[in-house]
Amino acid sequence: MTSAAGTAPAAPRPRPDRTRRDRTRYLYPAVIAAVAAGVAVGLLAPGFAVELKPVGTGFVNLIRMMIPPVIFCTIVLGVGSVRRAARVGAVGGIALAYFLVMSLVALSVGLLVGNLLGPGAEPAVTDAVRAAGQAQIDGGAKDTTGFLLGVVPATMVSAFTEGEVLQTLLVALLCGFALQAMGPAGLPVLRGVEHVQRLVFRVLAMIMWAAPVGAFGAMAAVTGSAGPDALRSLAMLVLVFYLTCALFAVVVLGALLRVVAGVSVIALFRYLGREFLLILSTSSSESALPRLIAKMEHLGVSRPVVGITVPTGYSFNLDGTMIYMTMASLFIADATGTPLALGEQIPLLLFLLVASKGAAGVTGAGLATLAGGLQSHRPALVDGVGLIVGIDRFMSEARALTNFAGNAVATVLVGTWTREIDRDRADEVLAGRIPFDETTLLDDAHGSGADGRAPAAGGVADGTGPPRQGDGPDGGRNGRTETGSGAGKERFPM
Repeated sequence: MTSAAGTAPAAPRPRPDRTRRDRTRYLYPAVIAAVAAGVAVGLLAPGFAVELKPVGTGFVNLIRMMIPPVIFCTIVLGVGSVRRAARVGAVGGIALAYFLVMSLVALSVGLLVGNLLGPGAEPAVTDAVRAAGQAQIDGGAKDTTGFLLGVVPATMVSAFTEGEVLQTLLVALLCGFALQAMGPAGLPVLRGVEHVQRLVFRVLAMIMWAAPVGAFGAMAAVTGSAGPDALRSLAMLVLVFYLTCALFAVVVLGALLRVVAGVSVIALFRYLGREFLLILSTSSSESALPRLIAKMEHLGVSRPVVGITVPTGYSFNLDGTMIYMTMASLFIADATGTPLALGEQIPLLLFLLVASKGAAGVTGAGLATLAGGLQSHRPALVDGVGLIVGIDRFMSEARALTNFAGNAVATVLVGTWTREIDRDRADEVLAGRIPFDETTLLDDAHGSGADGRAPAAGGVADGTGPPRQGDGPDGGRNGRTETGSGAGKERFPM
């Protein structure tokens, strides 16, 4: 009797939650099927496949549309709820120092592999190839002054309308520090921004259902325009580049993550598997930026660290682009009959290191930055850029995947160095015991506290107020007790 009464109400409760999760699980198998279908269409009907390019571009643009509000809300909530502004500056300083060191490491890896294995045979540099290379210069890299001035938007609103990540980052930091200075008067604004963040992530979750359509259009256009001939002719360069990126992500980043944070890079990459699939299908690391922010917060990294490290890393921590710059430069130099001595390689690559900062994480940016950098430092090599135009899209996928992996690892490392990561929660999340909510992309019980630190599972950040249930070993949300509207006083004390 008691058993029957106890099990009757419990049966329907997990069913709707399970149904909701199962619905999102269908999305990413659909993306895989769409990628396969896009490749097939590109091979069988290349002319028609090229016409599908706007479909993939449209989906990426939808994701990029959401990046400024996601960055703004995350940083304002993180910085605005931190009592001491010096902590935010410390996070930014550590992140930038790490980005510089890892960029040099990535350049060194590419330089080592490129010189050991060599670029292969020398293709012919025809007039058509020269024209293709010169066409990339218009989108080339800015000089240092232009880059620094470009960080400042024309207006506060233009940072959102133009979709510039660093401009949005600057505006969000200023607003966050202003809310810090306002004290208790800024609490209503912070609560309002939190509600806006919920709306933004819900819209993003809706957009993600268009991922299969976008993946189909993008892959069909790539395969149809490049075709198998372009891949075959330069297959060795593509293969070596992919292997180098994979070894860098698993060996270099993996060893660093294990030594510093005690986290398995394989477990972290498995946790971000859906984001890797999304990047692979769109060739854009920006398509996964909002989800990376949400997942790093869910992992247990504090909002200030996530809000500063991830957006800044998308402009300054481009490990895949660094490897690409090195190997492509060596390949082009040999192909044009002007191989570079080691003494010439280092200054060129250091110049490209500076020129690449601020390059967008979208398809074609790496090629344009390479062409612009070569034009400024070694104009004779620009003609050879046309040799890799046909395969750049295939290399773009490896660049985007490596850049994304580097920024995910960087967020965990910076969180560890600044002690802004909940290690117990991270272990639970990576073990799969606290699943990520694909419906809202937010974890209601995992907010920011007085110090901006992510709270441990089962309670609020600063240890005050009643504990919240949920976020237990099963990650369930049923039975959670909320603190009502007064929770804002605990989440945003000044």
